[in-house]
Amino acid sequence: MFITFEGIEGSGKSTQIRRADAYLRHQGIDVCSTREPGGTPIGAKIRALLLDPENEELNPHSELLLYMADRVQHVKTFVKPALSQGSTVLCDRYFDATVVYQGAGRGIDRTLILDLYRLLLGSFKPDLTFLFDMSAPAGLARAWLAVDAGARSHGEMRFEKEALEFHEAIRAGYLALAREEPDRFRVIDGAMPEEAVWEVIRSHLDRQHLTRIGNAI
Repeated sequence: MFITFEGIEGSGKSTQIRRADAYLRHQGIDVCSTREPGGTPIGAKIRALLLDPENEELNPHSELLLYMADRVQHVKTFVKPALSQGSTVLCDRYFDATVVYQGAGRGIDRTLILDLYRLLLGSFKPDLTFLFDMSAPAGLARAWLAVDAGARSHGEMRFEKEALEFHEAIRAGYLALAREEPDRFRVIDGAMPEEAVWEVIRSHLDRQHLTRIGNAI
């Protein structure tokens, strides 16, 4: 099973993916956690380019192609091999992030983004996506608090430095995707306390696990 965690900056997805990983391992499930960009050694180098605040002049289409290069490497050398071995893969961001950040945020035609993805990776998509929703100002405030606390690096804050309008467009883009694919998305109020958010995720994971067992019988 391929499960992705999406949301605006500071929405808490990275915290919850760590909890999900530990929980599933405790349940005896073979699980791998990864992220985009940067889920492979080559991807880590691409991540450094994409998130470096000094790369302000990066063209939106160049940005898109770098994300896709990272994703192809990631899917073909890590995600699909792990899935084929029976692992559950948890991923911090995936293609939905590209649709909203480079599409809704940067203004690149969505058809181009989707066509490029299909050309390179076909119809492959997550089985389940958790979307952590909260207001853009609240998310950004959280993100910068994490930087001040040393939990996040100043060297990876290129998107956090975008204007508020950019982040509002990202949030709207995510919610639009969730409306389009309600069977795949689970929208969670990221403004809730961390423990309350986790309880919602845990209930979905338990339900998904029971469904898989039932289908296997």
